[in-house]
Amino acid sequence: MSASDAIITLELGHYRLREQLARSAYGVIWRASGPAGTQDVALKLINEAQMAQALPAQRERWIASACNEITFLQSLEPWDERHIVRLLDTGWHNGLPVMALELMSGDLGRHLSCLKSAGTPPDFARVLEWISQLNQALGKVHQYGWRYLDLKPSNVLVDAQRGTVKLADFGTNRLLQAAHAHTYSGTANWQAPEQFFPAPEGGYATGRQSDYFALGALFYFLATGGSSLRFCASCGQAYREHLTDGARLLLERHGGTLPPLLSDDEEARFAQKIPQPAQAPAIALLRMLLDAEPGNRPHNALQISRLLARVRDAMDAEPALAEPAFTDFGKPSAMNGWLRIGGL
Repeated sequence: MSASDAIITLELGHYRLREQLARSAYGVIWRASGPAGTQDVALKLINEAQMAQALPAQRERWIASACNEITFLQSLEPWDERHIVRLLDTGWHNGLPVMALELMSGDLGRHLSCLKSAGTPPDFARVLEWISQLNQALGKVHQYGWRYLDLKPSNVLVDAQRGTVKLADFGTNRLLQAAHAHTYSGTANWQAPEQFFPAPEGGYATGRQSDYFALGALFYFLATGGSSLRFCASCGQAYREHLTDGARLLLERHGGTLPPLLSDDEEARFAQKIPQPAQAPAIALLRMLLDAEPGNRPHNALQISRLLARVRDAMDAEPALAEPAFTDFGKPSAMNGWLRIGGL
């Protein structure tokens, strides 16, 4: 078990653990100081305590997941790291893979909570910018031949000084070319229907459009100040109570059909948070991202970028100023037909 001040040796240098930043069943994130003259990093290790209690198959999956993440991040070109967290170093510690990643200010969920507590929640323009950046990040994931499958606030890291966000945690990545249905993966509270409810023949038939549904769920969450869609909350509760069997029970509860993905009152709440000129294109985008049928969702990041541009353009468009009616003081105007021209 790693402890503060422990030294972790990776391929490019030694790293001293300073403070634990985050912890989950899968991994532990530490702030660590690296070689002299370098900035602190986020050191990501597999949770050794959980690993010791896990079954052999689970251990293999966790190691494979970490190696999968390293493989993806190492494949990126430097210019593709603008909205994806940078991998700085890798290695092994106690027989388990370790990553040194760029250190960010924190995750988007905590950042949003801090802004709300300070009475300065992000305006809709900032939300649009974050969604645009994440769309670009997903576009890069898909461009390199992967589907992400775990978009959620805790996997989005924030640079508070620049006001930018980056996608992190790629252990659930699946190759796009692997068209066959796969085992369950991801986080139930943020999943598309096809990622939570298994296909009739078994397994989960996901694709890049599954990531776009999660982008829509996050769009709603950010725009409404932290409210989750009821569909997502229901899936999350069903999974917590019954694991993957929760999908079957949730369908039975709704007569064998999907629960509503976006109800009328949720759409109205979303609209209330948006400047009036941008409501129509923003709602149209949200509906498309959250469509139950993957084929009806946007086909790629470029299409989403164009739809986001429509929302921004609607926000930026200023209503035309009405022509002033100077009817007093004998001044000519369109209102009096310029009748006084020449008669002053």
